[in-house]
Amino acid sequence: MISTIKILLPVFALIAAGFVCRRRGILGPTAASELNRFVVYLAFPGLLFAAMANASWGQLDLPGFVATVGLSCAVVFIVVLVWRLASGRELADASVNAIAASYPNAGYIGIPLCLIVFGPSSLTPATIVNVLVGSVLFGASSVLVEVGTRKEAHRLTMLLTVLRSLGRNPMLIAPLAGAIISGLHVTLPASVDTFLKLLGGAASPAALVGLGIFLAEKQAPEAQVTRDSLILIGAKLLIQPVLAWWLAARVFFLPNSLVGVAVILAALPTGTGPYMLAEFYKRQASVTSRTIMLSTIMSVISLPLLITYIHTGR
Repeated sequence: MISTIKILLPVFALIAAGFVCRRRGILGPTAASELNRFVVYLAFPGLLFAAMANASWGQLDLPGFVATVGLSCAVVFIVVLVWRLASGRELADASVNAIAASYPNAGYIGIPLCLIVFGPSSLTPATIVNVLVGSVLFGASSVLVEVGTRKEAHRLTMLLTVLRSLGRNPMLIAPLAGAIISGLHVTLPASVDTFLKLLGGAASPAALVGLGIFLAEKQAPEAQVTRDSLILIGAKLLIQPVLAWWLAARVFFLPNSLVGVAVILAALPTGTGPYMLAEFYKRQASVTSRTIMLSTIMSVISLPLLITYIHTGR
């Protein structure tokens, strides 16, 4: 439990740093938006490009594990999306809610946590999850939000507008470009690789500080926002890991070690990706930020309990 808390503490510290700096006036009212633009246009694309460019296609040769992760994320995403649409939400807002309920913090919390709990053998599957949620899930959500923000009456006009916008979206271009580099077996120069590591390393810290700045803005308490966030957290911390366990253990019959990794990664709190998307498009940022914050707090209890259960159940 102590190891898990130690991993989560830096997350809270970065959020708190942004919160304090905004409340004390060190950072101005546009700081959250500008910092988020840095993450969206520079840091996060650098992280995604490097992850895809340096990934070997052979590393992805874990079909059962990939299917477990993909399906557990997809099912939660689709269920929440349909629920929000049925509740009268627009497609863009519903999509942001859906990714908030299905996007695990695989990079900042998942990888170090898996290394502590399962050892070096868990690095490859944890990296796969990081790439899947960072590229595929985030990319699909971006497409849906982009479609939902376009109001052109003519479908062809809307399609062309969406395609043009997606073609300029660095968070979609970067992983695709990285996948092409990997597919062509091109080795990145050392200087380029260092540049991407420095840039990508700033993504999560900057996003967490930006989240703290956003939370520091004085907002009227909204009961609806809290209720919606708690529902999304329930989907993230309860439904997704249970689904991942069922898929891994009962459908794909994965080894116990991979079952444990899949369940732990599915049980992670919501990552910063949904907040970047929500703030960038000005959609459901209050719900998303509260979901990230509360799910991270609750995971201080839920993750150690789950890890203890996995170890005693072996």
